[in-house]
Amino acid sequence: MSRRPFTLADAGREFWRHPSPWLIGGTLLIAVCARMSVGDWQRTDALVPVTMIAVFPFVEWVIHVCILHWRPRRIGRLRIDPLLARKHRDHHVDPRRIPLIFIPWQALLWILPVAVGAALLAFPRPGMGLTFLVCLTVLGLAYEWCHYLIHSDYKPKTAAYRAVWRNHRQHHFKNEHYWFTVTSAGTADRVLGTCPDPATVSTSPTARNLHATTTAR
Repeated sequence: MSRRPFTLADAGREFWRHPSPWLIGGTLLIAVCARMSVGDWQRTDALVPVTMIAVFPFVEWVIHVCILHWRPRRIGRLRIDPLLARKHRDHHVDPRRIPLIFIPWQALLWILPVAVGAALLAFPRPGMGLTFLVCLTVLGLAYEWCHYLIHSDYKPKTAAYRAVWRNHRQHHFKNEHYWFTVTSAGTADRVLGTCPDPATVSTSPTARNLHATTTAR
């Protein structure tokens, strides 16, 4: 008998079994309610989502390169090896292990409060800051969904998603030094020189074991 295809509905049911979407989604709901309550809609609010969407691929790239691919270091007796980097190395070891696909909930316990603080303190108007928080949590949910879907059994149905799917899987199974964006393909990687022709790139022996320092957990 043929196996039943893995559908978007199947993916959605699995997605919401994990804490990260609930934490980000709950923050989004609170942010939307607060934004509607504050009001004070101005033209500058429209600049926030436009700017964030344009910048987001570069933010993904920087976080991926500088934080997730952090190489453990020692300063004297102190070992500097953040949770996000450790979990990401485990994710490369076993890309199909579903809990490792998501942002660790322990990290979100400080990331989300920092985001709320930035929204309230770093903008000239509370309404504009809340617009930022709404957009940030929407992008966070989109990132988690896209990243999970790429690593799931769901098969690409459109050319746009196929390009994103191929881009990220090349990072995991071809060479970890390239293709750092997750929710887009040929954006920040192309600008920053990490989107080569895959035919010209050799398969890395450490794509499944970053820095050759970790074992699956």
